[in-house]
Amino acid sequence: MSEFRTAERLAPATKSKPTHFLPHVQGLRAVAVVMVVLYHFWPGRLSGGYIGVDIFFVISGFLITGQLARELERTGRIALPAFWAKRVRRLLPASVTVLIFATLATIFILPLSSLVDSLKEILASTFYFENWSLALGSVDYLAAHQATVVQHYWSLSLEEQFYVVWPLLLLGATWLGVKFFASRRWLPMIALVVVVSLLSFVVSVIYTNSNPAEAFFVTFTRVWEFGAGAVLALLPKWRPRGAIWPNLLGYAGLIAILVASYQYNQDTQFPGTAAIVPVLGSVAILASSRAERPWDIGSILGGRPQRFIGDISYSVYLWHWPLIVIAPYIPGWGLLGINRVALFLVSFVLGWLTKRYIEDPARTWKFLLVRKPRITYAFMVSLMVVSSLLVAGAFAVNNPKYQAAAAELKSINANPPACFGAEESATCQNPKLANAVIPSSGFGNADQPNYPGCFVELNESAVTACHFGSTAPDASRVALIGDSHAYQYIDTMISLANAKGWSLTTYLKGACPWTTTPVGGPSVAFTNSCRDWLSNLKATLAKQPTYSAIFTTALHNTPYVTTASTASGKTDQVAAGFSRAWTQAKGAPIVTLIDNPDFLDDPNKCLRVTSPKDCTEPRKDVLQPVDPIGVAARASGATLLDFTNKYCDSTKCFSVVGGANVYRDQDHLTVTWTLTLRSQIGAAISSVLAR
Repeated sequence: MSEFRTAERLAPATKSKPTHFLPHVQGLRAVAVVMVVLYHFWPGRLSGGYIGVDIFFVISGFLITGQLARELERTGRIALPAFWAKRVRRLLPASVTVLIFATLATIFILPLSSLVDSLKEILASTFYFENWSLALGSVDYLAAHQATVVQHYWSLSLEEQFYVVWPLLLLGATWLGVKFFASRRWLPMIALVVVVSLLSFVVSVIYTNSNPAEAFFVTFTRVWEFGAGAVLALLPKWRPRGAIWPNLLGYAGLIAILVASYQYNQDTQFPGTAAIVPVLGSVAILASSRAERPWDIGSILGGRPQRFIGDISYSVYLWHWPLIVIAPYIPGWGLLGINRVALFLVSFVLGWLTKRYIEDPARTWKFLLVRKPRITYAFMVSLMVVSSLLVAGAFAVNNPKYQAAAAELKSINANPPACFGAEESATCQNPKLANAVIPSSGFGNADQPNYPGCFVELNESAVTACHFGSTAPDASRVALIGDSHAYQYIDTMISLANAKGWSLTTYLKGACPWTTTPVGGPSVAFTNSCRDWLSNLKATLAKQPTYSAIFTTALHNTPYVTTASTASGKTDQVAAGFSRAWTQAKGAPIVTLIDNPDFLDDPNKCLRVTSPKDCTEPRKDVLQPVDPIGVAARASGATLLDFTNKYCDSTKCFSVVGGANVYRDQDHLTVTWTLTLRSQIGAAISSVLAR
């Protein structure tokens, strides 16, 4: 096959490297890993650094397809068992090493509340299923959320799936070429790669527009990125020649990647069409290997320091994310100032150590190299078994603690101590709660509502109504309507309904308040789903008999879309949107609530390492001076509750009040805390019901 002889001549032969080794590829790997690591350590500085993963995908498609094609040219076949065994020796030992570290960190360092999610994802990562686990769990990678210690394994899982399926596709294309295209036997392979890549790209665009959270992770939205590199490997004659064109193309690709890494952010719909820039930029660089002069693109990327970082890029990627997740829970460490810089450097040190003492020895271990691939597969199974057994052991050790904490919390909520949580006041003090944190900082993240069937996810638009409390026909009919900041009160509302004989109905959707003001968000798909859900909610309320009362609230810093040019003008427009929405209640009394402060970070991280008095935030930083929902309540005559003075004094806001741990993350409340507001919320609703 003349094409691949040409490919091998693109780089000068050396004694220590195969003739197809291209130094600038390692430099491109270095660019990719530095982008990803910088993005994770300083997301505000390099907001689009996540495209580094896409660069890795293109490189993998280019190298693996080239390797398989050369084997076909040389032997006329693809030795699949040997290929897969080589991938196992290259990737699995370092991967399992970090998974074992992550499991130990889950046992000894991370909060108890992370147990279930962390172990589930470690197990998914062990078997390279993590990308699908995250997709099925509706995780939004680009949005703020409680990420586990191995969430970054999604890309490794996707690559391994590519390594399994891609050779089979190429082998099938080879069979077709030999049987039906004897004179042009490479044509089916090239055609298959192009067709599969185009189909994947179309699916990526459609899926990203309709469900961006899932589209980010699923395999078939990313195949075209591997395919772009594969096409370049199969068509070396398309690569530029001479002194000018390789540099023009290569530098253009590098500039495109760098610009995208700075311009893209969490609001970019990705992958979809936005991935074209980093993918084509990577292809342009891979096609431009000229390195005859110091300023050639191949020389710039192929220098010794760049190649060194590229060599350790896999292990650096493995280590950097667990360090970021774990650091806030280590006393005296965290991610502030010099500590963040130190961890950044430690990632590279650990990457180098892992490359030298785990990756390279495992890859060149003669015991595996001189034996048949099935011995490597047995080695693979043994590593996976070790990881799985450690996960099982971690669950066996910590699950009783998890269940005990849950049972203790349930008991406390059923019979709270005097003056607990929001019940504390100047005239109600309980000395026994002076140093209490309930639930503990290790369990605070787990203290959340557990009614997933009543909470519509981000990109869904169908209205879901859940019913609780009395079924008596003459019972007062109360509704709970709103976003996740309304959902956080569902346990309180259910408790009140059961105690007071109300019939409670809930209408709840994530990040979508009950308003007529357009709501922005992470994607067009979400904004459309919120708009449609609100329209469907309006129709649902129109069909229902008028409720006796409706309780609603909303996240105060929701990204509303307004035409106002001033803060006060925006507040007025958003308030008017609430008032218009409340008219859909057909005269039902509205009880609403000023939103709680939004902390800068999850206070449970702080509470793990220091006392509650040190885990406060300046009031001016976490509390808006004017909540639009309060303006709307005053204008429309709704009943307004304001617990701001429970959360804050005149200068700061607290993470623990009256012994109760207030937050389960940076802005959502624990069920325990909301239950301590039960008497005041109940009194307000009972008051409007008595009118």
